Amino acid sequence: MPKICLVGAGSTVFAQNILGDVLSSEVGGAFVISLFDIDPERLKTSEIVARRICETLRLDNIRIEPTLNRREALQGSDFVILMMQVGGYKPATVTDFEIPKRHGLRQTIADTLGIGGIFRGLRTIPVLEAICRDMEDVCPDALLMQYVNPMAINCWAIKEIAPSIRTVGLCHSVQHTAAHLAACLGEDVADINYLSAGINHIAFFLKYEKLHADGSREDLYPRLRALAEAGSVPDDDRVRFDVLKRLGHFVTESSEHFSEYTSWYIKEGHGDLIERLNIPLDEYIRRCEVQIAEWHELRRDLEGGKPIEVCRSNEYAAGIIHAAVTGRSALIYGNVPNNGLIQNLPDECIVEVPCHVDRNGIQPIKIGRIPSQLAAVMRMSISVQELTVEAALTRKRERIYQAALLDPHTSAELSPDQIWRLVDDMIDQHGDLLPAYH
Repeated sequence: MPKICLVGAGSTVFAQNILGDVLSSEVGGAFVISLFDIDPERLKTSEIVARRICETLRLDNIRIEPTLNRREALQGSDFVILMMQVGGYKPATVTDFEIPKRHGLRQTIADTLGIGGIFRGLRTIPVLEAICRDMEDVCPDALLMQYVNPMAINCWAIKEIAPSIRTVGLCHSVQHTAAHLAACLGEDVADINYLSAGINHIAFFLKYEKLHADGSREDLYPRLRALAEAGSVPDDDRVRFDVLKRLGHFVTESSEHFSEYTSWYIKEGHGDLIERLNIPLDEYIRRCEVQIAEWHELRRDLEGGKPIEVCRSNEYAAGIIHAAVTGRSALIYGNVPNNGLIQNLPDECIVEVPCHVDRNGIQPIKIGRIPSQLAAVMRMSISVQELTVEAALTRKRERIYQAALLDPHTSAELSPDQIWRLVDDMIDQHGDLLPAYH
């Protein structure tokens, strides 16, 4: 009986999506679903969600096991799915926005790169290390599916901490953007063939084409570039279409995310850029408030006995489990160690590439060289990721300073002395959420 463990199961809406996908898939048979969280109230809500999904799908061969004991949850697991947010919305996410803003640094999402991504990684990596040590003891053969941001930083840390654990980092940016571009062009995504490669949130479509009924293929990039030149683009996606004009390829993560990954768009004294490109500063704070309200509404609905609707998402976890259990292969985009997969990126970094999945696990597909201008943009962020991981694993405070100093957006807005003061303030405000640095 395969066992699936959700770590951070109190992320109820995401857990609902993952469980809905897994339990409505064609795998069949009995499963143990282990739910772990440190928040008993949220854990109880997620347990109700899991049981309601089973009721809706008329499944009587699924065992739901909620627990506040992580080691117990992991014991004997075949699949481990990470979905936690260390430090929560308050105080951690609020700190990631409010402290930098006091120092003159504005952000949009702050969970992947930039000063917000650096500190999200620093407070998450010690928890990842503890999880990995538990897995080495109680489920060493499990496949770890890592959904937690900052994706590349976290996966890089896991590679260093526990190289024996089979791990893949999962995001939805590639498949979401593929569907988004099809909609922009008035096409059905089922008719689209694409290839993407890079690092998480800074991967680019190397190929985006339409498959016609006669078997011919049409490169859709000319049509996308025509939209960009004409300005006929969605209001919330002006940054990415501008990037398309500058770099020749379309990036897979959203405009609000990408706007803070470079030194180009959020710039003091250039408010015209913010307005013209419709960049939503403090966007993640607004989203978190909405998500918290939705969680409270969901909880009230569940306690009131409202039936739950099971809808399939386009997350990869269910497809991976299905392929691993049945042997029927699947293709996903996963975050894995490079080791030559993309020749003009460092071997030690984490890349996001297509991967074949079957009973043998995750098998990344070699890409070769990517366009040099795309690799150059990625390498700016890879240096920040590397220094952040080194800071977390060595506890050297100077590596945090250096990671922030090399971050494109942070260094474009602040002087070196300002960056040092910002880092000191962030460390102080995080308090016990961070280990001691020397």
